[in-house]
Amino acid sequence: MFGKRKKIKASKIDSLIGRQTEIFGDLRFSGWLHVDGTVKGNVVADDTSSVLTLSEHGTIEGEVRVPNVVLNGVVIGDVHADAQIELAANAQITGNVYYQLIEMAMGAEVNGNLVHRGELAGDEPLRLEQGPTLKMAQET
Repeated sequence: MFGKRKKIKASKIDSLIGRQTEIFGDLRFSGWLHVDGTVKGNVVADDTSSVLTLSEHGTIEGEVRVPNVVLNGVVIGDVHADAQIELAANAQITGNVYYQLIEMAMGAEVNGNLVHRGELAGDEPLRLEQGPTLKMAQET
């Protein structure tokens, strides 16, 4: 889990929601979306390489389903990051976080469950069955 970490690097932003902007309704996007304003609805990415960044000024009230997420603002709803999620110091999530790889800075807050998912989103957790007990031979 620790060896696979790849930092999300700033690239070109395809879509920007400014600080004074409020969107009411679900939002679908592909590419890179940066949110400084408020979205009151679900945020969903259309492709597996999409990135969502939420600044310390941004708020999302709804479910987030984006492969790569960098949060530094407020999310009220569940967050599903199929690839990786970075929670910066000002991140505040009220909801569950489903992730494959997570980085969490001191000060970030999650009021919900952190749920690790396998390599493929939706993998069932590994179930352990009780097997035969091994006994060590005593030396005499």
